[in-house]
Order: sequence, then C-alpha cells, then structure tokens
Amino acid sequence: MADEKVDILVAGAGAAGLSAAIALAQAGFSVACAGQIDRRANGRTVALFESSLRFYKALGLWPRLRDLAAPLAKIAMVDATNARFAAPSVTFAASEIGLAAFGANIENNVLVEELAQAARAALSLRECLIADIRFEPGGVDATLADGSRIRAALVVAADGRQSLVRSRAAIEARSWTYPQIAATALLAHEKPHRDISTEFHTRSGPCTLVPLRPRDGLAHRSSLVWLMSDAEAERRRALNDEALAGEIEDQVGGLLGAMALDGACGFFPMAGMSVSRLTGERVALVGEAAHLFPPLAAQGLNLSLRDVAALVQTVEDARSRGEDFGTLEALEPYAAARRGDISLRTNGVDLLNRSLLSEFAPVDLMRSAGFFAFAAIGPLRRALMREGVLTHGDLPRLMQPPPRRKTPSRAHA
Repeated sequence: MADEKVDILVAGAGAAGLSAAIALAQAGFSVACAGQIDRRANGRTVALFESSLRFYKALGLWPRLRDLAAPLAKIAMVDATNARFAAPSVTFAASEIGLAAFGANIENNVLVEELAQAARAALSLRECLIADIRFEPGGVDATLADGSRIRAALVVAADGRQSLVRSRAAIEARSWTYPQIAATALLAHEKPHRDISTEFHTRSGPCTLVPLRPRDGLAHRSSLVWLMSDAEAERRRALNDEALAGEIEDQVGGLLGAMALDGACGFFPMAGMSVSRLTGERVALVGEAAHLFPPLAAQGLNLSLRDVAALVQTVEDARSRGEDFGTLEALEPYAAARRGDISLRTNGVDLLNRSLLSEFAPVDLMRSAGFFAFAAIGPLRRALMREGVLTHGDLPRLMQPPPRRKTPSRAHA
C-alpha cells in the first residue's frame, strides 16, 4: 500500500481508537487509523452510559447501534461478602435523575465491528499494526508492519496498555496487579432481567450480570463479569459449559433462574496502570494507553470516550485559532481537562476493589456505612448516579445534551 500523509494518525483499532478516528474525521481532519481489529466473541461487553450515548448520537452512529444494545434502567448492588458488618443492598434507578436509562449494554465485538464499518466510510483504516514510530520536529513518521509509512502532525495513542506509541514518546507508565482474574461470558437464562444490572460484591471481587438484547430465539440474555482468585479461575476454566453455568447460577443465588452459556468465555488478569503525563510533542494518549483499572462500575470505555471527546475539542479549538494542533502547548488543555476525571476513576475503582478483598473489620464497617448512606440519603444517591453516568464539571461539546427546541410563542388576539 502507498505511503500516506494525514493530519492525524490514530494508533489502535479497538473501540476507543475507532471512535477517536471517526470523531476526528467528522471534525474535518484527514485521519488514518492503524491497528488490528479484534472480532473475537469472548464474552466481553460494554455498558455505555448517558454521556457516551450522547457522543455516539452526535456522531450519527447511535441509529446503527441502538437495536444491538440493551437499556440499563436500574443498577442493583448486593453485599455477598459474608462480612460481619454487612452492607445493605442498594438499587439505583435512572428515573431518579430524570433518565429513562443510565445507558445501554452492547457486546464488545459487535460494537467494534460497527465502528470499523463506519470508519471505512470516513477515513483511511489500515488493519495493520504499527511496527515503529519516530517523533520529528514537525510531525510523526510511522512504519506499519506491512512496510508502508504514514506521516502525520499528531499521533493519538489508543494502542492499549502495552502502547508502542507511549513507549516511543518516552512517557512513563506505572503498573500494578491484583490477585484476581475476570471471567467474562454471555449467558442465556430462564427469567427476564427487567433491564436491571446486578452487581454482587464478593470477597474475590464483584460478580456482575448486565442485560443484553435477545438473540436467535434466546429471549433472556445477560453478560457476566466475575472477578475471582487465580486458583478459582484455573479450576473454572477447566469446567465444561454446563458445570460452569451451574456455578454462575449458584453464585448469583438463582436470581435469573436456570442459566446456559451463550458462546465462549474469556479469562483476563486484573491490573491497573497510570501514566506520568497524557501528552507530549506530537502525541496524545487516550483509553487504555492512558489508564487501566478493573471492570467495576462499567467505567472503562466511558472514561476513554470522555478522553476522545475532550481531545477532539482541544484540537478543533487549536485549529480555529490558527495554531499547530500537534504541539505540546496546543495539547495542554486536553491534559488539564482529563487529569482530574482519570485520577478520580482510577483511585476510586482501586479503593473499592481493595476494600472487597480486605477482611479487615474497620474496612468492612466503612464500606457498609457508605452503602447505608447511599440507601438512605436521596440527594447523596442521586449525586453518585449523576457522577457515574455524566461526571461533574463541564462535559466536552460532543457529550453535551442537544439544545432544546424553543416552543413557538403564540400571538395574542
């Protein structure tokens, strides 16, 4: 394939990278996106919250995704730790904050394939890994695995936790691990989920059931994310489908009746990561190239899409001022806008996860007190819900609610 020269190169073709490439192309930049598209059905799904739905609606992508996703009207949390100071069960309803649903759940491979189709129509999508990248005074020069080259004024690193771009830009990353494996699966079950996502908090971490759309005659479906010890993951990986479905059913107390696996399972080690900075000369980090934490409270891709929306706004504003949008100075508003949100989510998820793993009585007591407060104090509960699905502060333009239509005034006789 011939060499290319574009305004912006997006490294990585997962959901975050493809979303960034489409959004930047729609903003009027010439864009190339390079990376391998993971089409495997491994039980992973994505819960897109309200701000993420607004993002995809603003890009005109939601109509092609709507019928593939299941709404999340309520989120229930159940203490299954058997702690001495048991926390009360808490249910959060989207209607309490004026929403029909907190968001919608969609299978990860389905979302990625839809985004890839949209990207092919809007930009140069290269299904090939970047083999190397050089940072030069006026831009970046990337060599792909097929030997072709792409030159750009800015590279967006969306190439995951082992980001080559981040490494070549000499941006430091601090990583840590958890004594947990996440098992992911799609499930068919006997009883309806009623658009409720249920999170059981256990001593090995959360076990969460999230609604899915019906498919191929399967009327009731949910996705599973179940954090467990390495030893339990190894044992369960060896079980046949029927035995594993039985253990899942037991773990959730028969909440949705008899269960059966609907496809292959995945097992993923849990880790966390933070970076020393989000930008450099000619580079901006988004998604799992910039942050990583366990899949609690469905914050992962939602956080990544806020990265994308903020970055698009930053480079658009720099261009409107006639500036070179790839310089460190031009990218500083992006870094400033994202530091607090990323730190809050990374530290908050880390704290919650470690509190479940700890059997120290004072930790259980503090966690239980927090749940009592959320259950009993309406304003606090509603504030938590808004923070979870919309975040505090100003959202980027692509995530702002659409302007309300003005009601025509009537002339008085």
